[in-house]
Amino acid sequence: MSASEGGRRAAATSTGLILALLDEAYSRKAWHGPNLRGALRGVSAREAAWRPSAARHNIWELTVHASYWKYAVRRILTGERRGSFSEKGSNWFRRPTSATPGAWRRDVARLDAEHRRLRDVVAGLPATGLSRRLPGSKYATARLLYGVASHDLYHTGQIQLLKVLQRRKRRRA
Repeated sequence: MSASEGGRRAAATSTGLILALLDEAYSRKAWHGPNLRGALRGVSAREAAWRPSAARHNIWELTVHASYWKYAVRRILTGERRGSFSEKGSNWFRRPTSATPGAWRRDVARLDAEHRRLRDVVAGLPATGLSRRLPGSKYATARLLYGVASHDLYHTGQIQLLKVLQRRKRRRA
């Protein structure tokens, strides 16, 4: 095998590893426990809207926030214009605007769709694209992607904690 074949193979493996990391943090079975999608499984609109105090985010807001950052990383990777997220604003979005099961399902579906879109872009990256720094980012592509997977896991932990706090509060009531 030539050096260039070995480099392409290593880059393809790196892309595969990043895809596996993104999927494990989001929806694939993981050794570390729940992933983001698993943490949301079975959460009702009422539970998603609950907040531990007025100044704290709820599960619903964490869900839309994770959607936004999957979109933001994909936008950086594709060069898509800013402001094309399906909600006005950036980063944090006050929720619920309508605490209905349908509204909650739509926001979870948006998270699923943003994950798929990001994953599709990553799968199509050229072998040499992972070490490149893109316009609009101070980080290399691979670091952005590790970051978005880590972001999913960080907020998974917060969601799990919010679920425990809700259960404790219900038991005391």
